[in-house]
Amino acid sequence: MTSIDLHCHSTASDGTLTPAALVRAGAAAGLDVMAITDHDTTGGWEQAAAARPDGLRLVRGAEISCRWHGVEPGIPLHLLAYLFDPAEPLLAAELARMRADREHRGERIVAKLRADGVPITWDEVRGYAAGGSVGRPHIAQALIRAGLVRTTDEAFASAWLGARYAVPKKDLDVFEAVAAVRAAGGVAVFAHPRASKRGRVVPDELIVELADVGLFGLEADHEDHSPAERAQMRDLAGRLGLVVTGSSDFHGTHKFVALGANTTAPEVFEKIAAAATGVAVLG
Repeated sequence: MTSIDLHCHSTASDGTLTPAALVRAGAAAGLDVMAITDHDTTGGWEQAAAARPDGLRLVRGAEISCRWHGVEPGIPLHLLAYLFDPAEPLLAAELARMRADREHRGERIVAKLRADGVPITWDEVRGYAAGGSVGRPHIAQALIRAGLVRTTDEAFASAWLGARYAVPKKDLDVFEAVAAVRAAGGVAVFAHPRASKRGRVVPDELIVELADVGLFGLEADHEDHSPAERAQMRDLAGRLGLVVTGSSDFHGTHKFVALGANTTAPEVFEKIAAAATGVAVLG
């Protein structure tokens, strides 16, 4: 049986495995197809492609930070973009802007922590990012090293990065994101759309509107979805003619979810690959 995991992170954003180590881990875990989907960056694509083991098919993608402005304050959400042309000017510019904002946001969070006497430094946090896109998990690593929290989840709680030291980030409007992914020849799938444990979720009406402008699928099978939430997303996808994906959202040791914990059906993967015109699946 073909094993397909379409949502995996490397050190190019906030995972703990390098892109090369990630694809090797995917093959070792028995995956036949895996996607590298780092946050707002294609920085891991080249290394992952160069290290891809024989027999593993690689989907190059990104997880784009978006926001829906239909309510106040807007609701953040994530869009998985697959097989898009990384040189397409509009999407490339938006991803570069968001990476720069992530950097500035990280510096501001560290400054707030240091103002309260927390013994971490920006150089340390940047070091954990290993040249990739800085994210809150790298700040969490510094907090763990300082002995202030035990886990990334604890660092993300309201006493720390979840509220007290939170700094908002500038996300891309979700309708603009879908349009940009399509213009770059990519395929857009809504990541963990019903993950209520993460915070507010968008109404079904928004997903209907996104389907009308080119959303291709919903990531229903995800660790942050309950069985009822998975069923809801499958039902909605069926009514809207969207594909349903499943994945691990693997981050290495930042999250205790194994590669292949949730998977995508082969026929769905083939539909995604056939719909994309940006770059091809490798392998």
